[in-house]
Amino acid sequence: MKLKATLMNENDITRALRRISHQILEKNNGGENLVLLGIKTRGVPLAQMIAENLKAIEGIDVPVGVLDITLYRDDLSEINESPKVISANLPFDITGKDIILVDDVLYTGRTVRAALDAVSKEGRANSIQLAVLIDRGHRELPIRADYVGKNVPTKKSEVVAVKLESIDGNTSVKLQEI
Repeated sequence: MKLKATLMNENDITRALRRISHQILEKNNGGENLVLLGIKTRGVPLAQMIAENLKAIEGIDVPVGVLDITLYRDDLSEINESPKVISANLPFDITGKDIILVDDVLYTGRTVRAALDAVSKEGRANSIQLAVLIDRGHRELPIRADYVGKNVPTKKSEVVAVKLESIDGNTSVKLQEI
């Protein structure tokens, strides 16, 4: 793949997540009933960073869970013929909670749809909202993010690569051409 542009550096990502954290608190009148669910893989550290921001801003501990939606994907055959199925790691009850799903990139909407299916199997939430670092467009389903770090219009032949220190050894968002 050919690098086209660096869209965000570590400072840009930190700033975007701080802004998203403030927006979450404003929309939810604080964070007393919030739960963050990071969509595996890069949504998890992003959710943890948002939780740290919420703690710094409001002094509240917002629980963070891990949501692996592999089992619920409708394109499993395109990913892997024998997918690894891991259940959601939710050490808390989501019933009656305001859930914030967190993911790195919103593209077709299929991952979010699968996450909604997975969440519905875990309990009945009060509300479900979506926070993404990058919204690149090209939706195939009527899904939109409530909180967006950066909107990046892309071509279908491009890839948005989010890198996070805890997983990739560096933090950035790059636009690449296939």
